[in-house]
Amino acid sequence: MTVRHLISVDDLSDGDIRKIVARGVEFRERGAGADRPLAGRIAGIYFGKTSTRTRTAFTAGTLRLGGQVIPLGPGDLQTNTGESIEDTARVLGRMLDVFVMRTAGDPAEMRTFAEEDRMAVINAMSATEHPTQALTDITTLLWRFGDVEGLRILYVGEGNNTASALALALSRYPSARLELRTPPGYGLADDILARVDPEVVTERHDMDDLPKGVNVVYTTRWQTTGTTKPDANWREIFAPFQVTTALWEDSPQAVFMHDLPAHRGEEVTPEVIDGKHSIAFDQAENKLHSAMAVLEWCRVEDGGR
Repeated sequence: MTVRHLISVDDLSDGDIRKIVARGVEFRERGAGADRPLAGRIAGIYFGKTSTRTRTAFTAGTLRLGGQVIPLGPGDLQTNTGESIEDTARVLGRMLDVFVMRTAGDPAEMRTFAEEDRMAVINAMSATEHPTQALTDITTLLWRFGDVEGLRILYVGEGNNTASALALALSRYPSARLELRTPPGYGLADDILARVDPEVVTERHDMDDLPKGVNVVYTTRWQTTGTTKPDANWREIFAPFQVTTALWEDSPQAVFMHDLPAHRGEEVTPEVIDGKHSIAFDQAENKLHSAMAVLEWCRVEDGGR
């Protein structure tokens, strides 16, 4: 059995990304069928922070692919009583085949678990990056448009872990364009900007002269899970970056995407997320199909697909 880890988008080659998203679309359109690549395998699903979509997607995805699941929460591990991360990783690596992790911390902790080479480790969100969300997003783009190359995406809101992963992933599509409009002081981190393709990804901190004729308008909630804002008046800073129907005046054919959960009346108005342009809940469904593709990619039989 070959074990592969997904802790950052950087862990994936261009071919890996295309294979995973194409497989996600295939799962959406055809289902799992008789494929049971996780038969006899056990996945630990550890979430240190709340989750609806990602946890359910990886749990249901493991079961649909023939595996079994052990759910784990922040109060379940002996790290709470002083056991080291290294010892915990060594034990879990002898018992689990896949370990899906969500934390609010540095993904370096996940790298410790990944040293146990019998257990695939999947980043289900960390403080800096949400790679499985980016794969879901690109799966959604491929499913909706038939191709990712040439698409123009306008992202409005905080340069958070979802935006970071999306920027890294879309940088692998040379003719795609991602323009981010982020509030001053809340843009992409410098290390992310250093890793993206500047021909694909651009960023501004205002809502003036928005691009016209975009294919997608994307936003995320303003209060990212497990984070706080340094500015007491942050809502005033974010207010101009609300997604309203006005953004469709120059892009009437654009679809709307949101990684959910949504706070109607904050980052997006009800008219947008519940309107005819929204594919946010198709995007949410694609979490399952993309998770299945990731799980399949992480655990590959020697000599198999």
